[in-house]
Amino acid sequence: MTSEQVVEVPRDGRRYEVVDGRLLITGAQPPAHHAAVVALMVVLKQACPPDLLVSVGSLDFRPAVDISLRPDLLVCRREDAGRQLLQHPPLLAVEVLSPTTRTTDVVLKRTLYETHHVPSYWLLDPTHHELTILELTETGYTCRAALQSEETFHATHPFPVTLTPADLTR
Repeated sequence: MTSEQVVEVPRDGRRYEVVDGRLLITGAQPPAHHAAVVALMVVLKQACPPDLLVSVGSLDFRPAVDISLRPDLLVCRREDAGRQLLQHPPLLAVEVLSPTTRTTDVVLKRTLYETHHVPSYWLLDPTHHELTILELTETGYTCRAALQSEETFHATHPFPVTLTPADLTR
């Protein structure tokens, strides 16, 4: 399957992605997953400058013809977003971990986002109240912060924002 063919798949509440020509389907996620996505979206939207866009599950990142990724949340330049398609790397990709997506998010997607030059990749774990912030360096992703529960971090990329996992996962 190509990244262009995934557009033809009906929107039925599941997430459809293509990796190396193979279709990945993620089923409905638990309420804690959705609550964490919404909480992080609110925090990011409040801090987001006008030239950037915070998007929840509505943009496909298509770095190659056989890859189409749809992170739980992403931040991109407004000018790069169009028709549900993002060909330039987002400034930030976020995956909210759940039992059914943990391995894909921590291993496969980390590698794909790193390979395709996404500057920041965050992993939010609502079950364990953890937030891992990875930033791209010349040698790959480096862990900038691994926050637990009430710990606070002042992120600077893609824009200044203060994050506390417990506030995002309650």
